[in-house]
Amino acid sequence: MVGSEILKIGAEVRALKAKGIQVCNLTVGDFDPAQFPSPPNCRKGRARRSSTGRRTTRPPHGLMPLREAIVRFYARELSLDYPVESVLVASGARPLLYAAYRTLLDPGDVAVYSVPSWNNNHYVWLSGARAVEIPRPRGHELLPDAAQLASHLHVARALVVNSPLNPTGTVIAAGALAEIAALVVEENRRRDAAGRRPLFLVFDQVYWMLTFHGAAHVTPVGLVPGVAPYTILLDAISKSFCATGLRVGWALMPPALRGRMADLLGHVGAWAPRASRRPRRSCSTRRSATGRGRRR
Repeated sequence: MVGSEILKIGAEVRALKAKGIQVCNLTVGDFDPAQFPSPPNCRKGRARRSSTGRRTTRPPHGLMPLREAIVRFYARELSLDYPVESVLVASGARPLLYAAYRTLLDPGDVAVYSVPSWNNNHYVWLSGARAVEIPRPRGHELLPDAAQLASHLHVARALVVNSPLNPTGTVIAAGALAEIAALVVEENRRRDAAGRRPLFLVFDQVYWMLTFHGAAHVTPVGLVPGVAPYTILLDAISKSFCATGLRVGWALMPPALRGRMADLLGHVGAWAPRASRRPRRSCSTRRSATGRGRRR
């Protein structure tokens, strides 16, 4: 077992700052509330929900009003049409990414992802899977393209793509993502004919509202609707609303797969805290004033 390197370095930075040493902390993607406060609606909504005194455990898959709000939010902002049965809420995007690995991959299965990337190497190890890492040079925005992926997808169970990319901030172009999504659809047609398990595309878009300088965020499902049955979308309020401590993330996926992932997270206990996930026109359904600002 190897712990998170970035959390380890972050702890070292905090220890240095506690001694009075000035450090520019570029480790954990957190926010200084003096410079990047959460939106007022977000803070007021959390305080209002906390003051009710309700401390009971809530459904591990998310409260229905919040799941319905996420469906409306994606329809309005990304033109994506999902049923509420596709939505799974958890304590941030991190447990959902881990759960995607544990739900999809049996020991020995293959996960394909480009490098640099965030934490995929650890999730491969924890799930007993095998990694196919695709190195990307700077000239290609450090992002994957269909030509490099094509020769590996026939053995893969999961393809993991992150845009905007952590840790580089680069954004995948619509044409490149459409080609990747089309490869996934084509591969699954062959697998369906052969009776093989499908290939899933795990698309982490937790930074999608923090684009700038004309960069446009796109989704695989929006570009190639036929990839929807094989896609898991990951998202959270953490970055877009300067609300890392609220621990609210969600995933959208085929309802049958969502049920299996909800079962897994039910055993882990990784559901979002109650005071953070009642929408009521708070931060879960509105962009912050800095919603399209610099990534970090």
